[in-house]
Amino acid sequence: MAYHRIQPFNDLPPLPPNGIDLETPVILKKLALASRNLGELNGLCETLPDPKLFTNTIVLQESKNSSAIENIVTTQDELYKATLDETTAQNHAAKEVLGYRDALYIGLERMRDRGGLILTNSMIEIVQTIKQNQSGIRTIPGTALKNAINGEVVYTPPTGEEILREKLAALENFINNSDLSPVDPLIKLALIHYQFEAIHPFADGNGRTGRIINTLYLVQQDLLTQPVLYLSSYIIQYKTEYYQLLRGVTETENWQDWIMYVLTAIAETSKMTTAKIRRILSLKEEFEDTIKGVLGASYNYELLQEMFALPYLKIDTLEKKKIAHRQTASTWLNKLSEAKILRPQKIGRSTYFINYRLMEILAG
Repeated sequence: MAYHRIQPFNDLPPLPPNGIDLETPVILKKLALASRNLGELNGLCETLPDPKLFTNTIVLQESKNSSAIENIVTTQDELYKATLDETTAQNHAAKEVLGYRDALYIGLERMRDRGGLILTNSMIEIVQTIKQNQSGIRTIPGTALKNAINGEVVYTPPTGEEILREKLAALENFINNSDLSPVDPLIKLALIHYQFEAIHPFADGNGRTGRIINTLYLVQQDLLTQPVLYLSSYIIQYKTEYYQLLRGVTETENWQDWIMYVLTAIAETSKMTTAKIRRILSLKEEFEDTIKGVLGASYNYELLQEMFALPYLKIDTLEKKKIAHRQTASTWLNKLSEAKILRPQKIGRSTYFINYRLMEILAG
């Protein structure tokens, strides 16, 4: 059956695409740049004394941007307040962003638990964590992707739970079996991302799940030791092109432009993330010297670590984490505010102490 956007694409072919040159000269040239930039980022991550320190803040930014692609928008302020007070967070968008972060960590954990494999069951657990419900594979027919402005159907994904599970099983096999496609993993990543989005197996949360799979695949392939790639920032910037190129693969098998887009995104975001981490490292080094001068003998390295793991701090955060008793924590944070290292902000009954220079780097 020929493809038609208003008919369920049950004939979506499996990967790899048949008869398509995936290694044209222009693709290979871009691949070399993407590989070099990603390698530099990964090399930097491998030298970090405490990589989780950077993972937390960068993953939160990726979570924020990935959610924003789906029009789930939260401010930095709302997000970091929710990070400190997850049990009482009221902002729905911030909760969804934190759900994305948790889903990424769960995906990594499941991949490691399952011998490095990325499985359909893991994808289901990821989307359930994002959505904070028990959603699974779509069972209700009638799903169609529409133009947000005029309501026109632009794509109708496959329908029927059995068909969706068959297509996911084939994708799972393609992801985990390197013999099925001997192309470079970064080219393969572009194929995987298109295929997952085309299958569109869930009622909601497909885009975010697909972007988590991207990160898992890079870790699986030992191209990243930490899940720090900031791909969603590029997609936000070129969102219209992202959707147009996905459609181009479906409608005209234009794989080259789609692969070029993904490789460019990897190259640009790797370079940007490397620069951010270097700036954060420099700021941390600067702060260490300054804080030692401000706090004198009471200086505590764990406080510095916490300032970079959580850019918004409260007195009871340090108390709960057993970094300091309440009075000491209060003294520290107030002294750092007076020295203009942290910026106090009163919100309701709580005072937050913000590492505003770190926030500027993350937001830049």
